[in-house]
Formats: sequence, structure tokens, C-alpha cells
Amino acid sequence: MTESVNVYAGECTITHHTETDSRSQRGRVVVVHKPDGTVLVHDAAGYQPVEWLTRADAVHREQGPDGAFALVAVDGDERLRVESHGRGARASHDATAAGTPAGTCPRCDGVLVRARSAVTCLDCASEYGIPRDAALLDSTCDCGLPRMAVERGARFELCVDRTCEDLDAAVGERFDREWSCPDCGGDLRVLRERTLFLGCESYPDCEETFALPDREVVGDCECGLPTVEAEGEQPRCLDADCTESASGDPRSPDADSGGGPDADSGGGPDAGSAGTPEVL
Repeated sequence: MTESVNVYAGECTITHHTETDSRSQRGRVVVVHKPDGTVLVHDAAGYQPVEWLTRADAVHREQGPDGAFALVAVDGDERLRVESHGRGARASHDATAAGTPAGTCPRCDGVLVRARSAVTCLDCASEYGIPRDAALLDSTCDCGLPRMAVERGARFELCVDRTCEDLDAAVGERFDREWSCPDCGGDLRVLRERTLFLGCESYPDCEETFALPDREVVGDCECGLPTVEAEGEQPRCLDADCTESASGDPRSPDADSGGGPDADSGGGPDAGSAGTPEVL
């Protein structure tokens, strides 16, 4: 998706206020204001900005009658002000996410790139959220978009567009009710709450949960749960606390501070709600 990046240049005073400190500098600088509220102030030396404020809550722009400008970025108690002395230069440029080329957009014939956790078109608004650990394949879907491979207990090859081929539905079809809860004997359901995981159907009476592994299920533990591949080690039980297995590694979804490999950081079509888990 194309957005505007605003660039300012001129002799400026840069003042940065924090809760505990205030500092001021002056010089001929270039100021970059990004669509996410990030403001970077660069001088003539090096690659690091002399001042910056990342993803500010608000950015205010002021334009004087003589061509002077001021830019004020505010984030809580932090405040960055850049004010030009006399006339300054200002320009606006189109910008997109930058990523690895991933084919041609079937909607507009623009270039698709994989940037962060999405496949994005550089020429139109098309964007498809994908898991961070997904591998793009050389093949394309019938819809014209690239296909991806994702491991969630098994290898799934699907279109990057969830409305075309849904990862959640494929995982649910393969593993929903495949195993029983070791605590109460109820079926383990494939659920989503930010990430895909296995949760007992008896919730809230039983709160047993297990993360869906990003490796292949290779067998069954004596406790009844699956065992998964472990690089350079014996297969591990899905239950990290299993007494029937020599080792265990998986974590419950709450332990994954990064949101899990299949979390959609952009709040895209595969993001779950933060409330009651969704049964797939």
C-alpha cells in the first residue's frame, strides 16, 4: 500500500523534551516524517539520526508565511520539536513497504513483495497477512497469488490469501478433536486467540491448553498427546510437563510473548480476538 513520507530540510533548532531531560541542537538537517508517526532528524554525518521519536502519538505540522516550518511530535511525556530558521524545503514522496519480490499482483499487475508478515502490492492496496515463519513457494494459486508452506503439526501448502485457502480451516480439519485432554479426557479443539492452539472443549471447567507446534507431529506419547520433531533430539511430547516423555518443549499460547509465529502483527484477516477463543 502506498503512503506519503514527508521530508523537510533547512537550518533548524531541534529540541527534545523527556520526563527527566531536555536537550537542544541547531544545524542544517533533513527531517523525515513517516506515515506511522516516526520522526527522524538527520545531519550530514553517519547513518544514525541526531534526534528521533518513534511512532509518536501525534505529529503536528506548522507552516509559516515566509516558508518556515515547525514539526512537533508528541508521545506521552516525550516531545520533539524541529523548527526552521527562515525558509525551509518541504516535499512529499510516495513510499511502500520494502521486501523480497514475490510475484505479480493479479489485480493490477503490480509487483508483490513479502515485507514483514504480509505479502503486499507496491501499486495497489492489496495486502495479505501471512505467518512470520511461512515460506513462499515458487508455485501460484489459481487466483494468481503466490502459495506458501506453513508447518503446524503438519506441512500445509496454501494460497497467501486467507479468503482463498484458510490456514485455520486446514489445521482445524486436520487436528480438531484429534487428541484428548490429559487432564479431563475431553476433546482438544483447535482454537484461535491471537495464535492457533489446542484447548480443552470443557473450558472454562478445564483450562488445559497446548501450543500448536511449528514442526511436524511424528507420533504419540504414552500420555496420549502427540510427539513432535525436535532438531537433533528425540521427538518431544506436546506437554512440556509430561512425565511419560524424556523431554518436553511446547509452551501454552500465553507464554509466547511474540504473539506466536502465526500471529498477524498487522491485525489482518487471520488475527483472532483478544477475548473468548474462537473454535475453528
